Amino acid sequence: MGSGKSAVARRLATDGVALFDTDRIVEKNAGCTVREIFADRGEEAFRVLEEDALRSCLSHMDRAVIAAAGGVVTRDANRTALNESRHRGDSWVVWLHTDPEELVRRVAKGGHRPLLDDDPTGTLVRLAAERTPMYENVTDLRVDTTGKSLDEVTAEVLSEYGARFGRWGATNE
Repeated sequence: MGSGKSAVARRLATDGVALFDTDRIVEKNAGCTVREIFADRGEEAFRVLEEDALRSCLSHMDRAVIAAAGGVVTRDANRTALNESRHRGDSWVVWLHTDPEELVRRVAKGGHRPLLDDDPTGTLVRLAAERTPMYENVTDLRVDTTGKSLDEVTAEVLSEYGARFGRWGATNE
């Protein structure tokens, strides 16, 4: 939450590259907001919907950017699906890492993050500790976004992609 996933994904999704945001897909499929899902059905129900959204995104055969919610890695099935996709060469996973203290500043304005309602700082520190090994398990590239602008983060992702695979947006055919 707050690392810039959605914003960077929107920048990367250019001509010929589709954008999928798992939170938006969940909301569309559920007919309500993430906050409403958490309130009415609970986190586990959200995670099931999120898993379905991720699987749908990973099955998309055209070039795409997937902005997956930060908790997507908490389910074994999601980590397995991401790793299988990576190992087939179908995907490249970027982890946008941000220090919890900066995350607190970034998310202070938004009211759509139900996990942060009671103790934003404590929750973000706890989630970082719990999820770091999970992110490391599925990540091809870790980009530290702490203190960086959206332009800087996007440029770093594009530069690393270019170094590994060639020009962004170009097909490998």
